[in-house]
Amino acid sequence: MDENQQRFGTVPPSSTTSASQKCNSNALELGPRKKAKCVDPLVHHGRHFGRTVFAFANIHALILAGLSSSDEAPLLKLVPGLEERLASPKTNEEEVMDIADLIQEGASSSRTDDTKSIKGAIIDWLGPLVPSLTRNIKSTRGFNHPQTGFLLCPTGMDWADSEVQRQLRDKELQIPGNHWPLLVYENETYNHEEPWKGLFRGGLLIMGFKHVFMSPSSVDQEPKATRSGNAKIHGMTSVMPVSIAYVATQVRFALTSSSAFCRTDKETDSETFYTSALELFEDPEEQEEVQELLTWWNRFANPRFSKSQA
Repeated sequence: MDENQQRFGTVPPSSTTSASQKCNSNALELGPRKKAKCVDPLVHHGRHFGRTVFAFANIHALILAGLSSSDEAPLLKLVPGLEERLASPKTNEEEVMDIADLIQEGASSSRTDDTKSIKGAIIDWLGPLVPSLTRNIKSTRGFNHPQTGFLLCPTGMDWADSEVQRQLRDKELQIPGNHWPLLVYENETYNHEEPWKGLFRGGLLIMGFKHVFMSPSSVDQEPKATRSGNAKIHGMTSVMPVSIAYVATQVRFALTSSSAFCRTDKETDSETFYTSALELFEDPEEQEEVQELLTWWNRFANPRFSKSQA
């Protein structure tokens, strides 16, 4: 296990039996048209973990790394009583794996749910498109469409150049995940003399954050949500750098032509994009700019956050 894999817990999981599978009862006991429901609180906490701690984490690897690992601290903090539960002599190895299964289930399901919902919603956020795009079809997005292609174009390339468009469309050029696309900049404008200007302040990122953490309807000027959003449900009182990276990754993927969100997909290189954003936010030399970015987000994305910090 190398250092980065241990840090982020991205070692491929071993084959284990999910504890959630144990919720299934014999069909004869359920009666007609009934489904067994068994939602463990660990699944609930796992959903928030994926959005606010690390989207691609392997929970099994994190837990197996041991309670002494500093990388496991966010998980222990997020899930009440987890440290005591894992450290208890009554908790055997099978139960530890069951705990990991449930948290992993939550993290994976939240990512899948967000990917699916943003896939259609982003078409509305983009406004009138020529040619038009379908909410449930992705093959015509990405560099196959003039507007999504422009948003995905990295700052080092000129989308106005028809030859660049052709090379990107024909996949003669592969864009690494650590190259920032125009969509992450405010007004899709990059200033090479001031690289932090507008960075991770793109309008689509704001919409994506509201969609995931507030409610899908909060993207509109007049929210119509009647239920609490994910931020309120999980007691989230401020925008976190990890959440910005998560939303940016989801929005970026929604614009691409790829049909399935996969960490090993080299075409979208989503995991590299996500971890590159995290590394930027954690860079000691960039902390002044990062703090300014967070202040901006807390004021702009949700004024309630900035009031809670006052």
